[in-house]
Amino acid sequence: MNQPSTDAAARPTGPTGPAEPILQAVGLVKRYGSVTALAGADLELYPGEILAVIGDNGAGKSSLIKALSGAVVPDAGQILVEGRPVRLPTPIAAREAGIETVHQSLAVSPSLDIATNLFLGRELRRPGVLGSVFRMLDRARMRSEAARHLSELGITTIQNPNQAVETLSGGQRQAVAVARAAAFGNKVVIMDEPTAALGVRESRAVLDLILKVRDSGLPVILISHNMPHVFEVADRVHVQRLGRRIATLAPSGCSMSDAVAVMTGALDPAELPEEALAPGAL
Repeated sequence: MNQPSTDAAARPTGPTGPAEPILQAVGLVKRYGSVTALAGADLELYPGEILAVIGDNGAGKSSLIKALSGAVVPDAGQILVEGRPVRLPTPIAAREAGIETVHQSLAVSPSLDIATNLFLGRELRRPGVLGSVFRMLDRARMRSEAARHLSELGITTIQNPNQAVETLSGGQRQAVAVARAAAFGNKVVIMDEPTAALGVRESRAVLDLILKVRDSGLPVILISHNMPHVFEVADRVHVQRLGRRIATLAPSGCSMSDAVAVMTGALDPAELPEEALAPGAL
């Protein structure tokens, strides 16, 4: 079973020395009947980084991300947030732990406006008795806060928070979902195939948005099949194979073909040069 890296000298460093993982999975196991989706999976996400998760079909990356986002409960293993063990039985529990997820399906309501989508399930109430007794929504504050969040992420293609999501392009809808995650995720943002089904220009805008989320202080887990996108934005690449982490690669020290070869089992990570391996590699 892969074990989290314990070599302090190998860990990413911060202003005060080696950084500790903000999110960590240790020995996660998940079985569906006779099928083992996770066979002792490990993962470490450090502050201020984009960690890409790649893997072939059936590698267990979806189950790993579902466990981290509260969509499934692992049969064994541990999840830690800032070094403290947490239990994430539901996506709401994951949100309460500071983990926000942008799913490939986006989970936006097309008929509602942008501001309402940003605050869906977390609506702001009017102050005083109007909010506490009559449960009236503070729509003006939600519009103002939505405009602020979009502005902070540099999303300039959306000018009106009152605009219905169904009138937006695919890239703009993705931007709304990312803005919602960045607005409420105070520790980690997980993005599942954010550029899938997008054109070149819209994919470029979403990649820039991912970098801005990272630069705002939120570490990002990026799940993607698009190797050029992975190698463009990721600080480290977690390779999942046969239900566990097989390697963690440094994009600056290896090629996309190396990553694909490791992912498919055609190349043993031990054959790679030292500079191709990142902390948590083996």
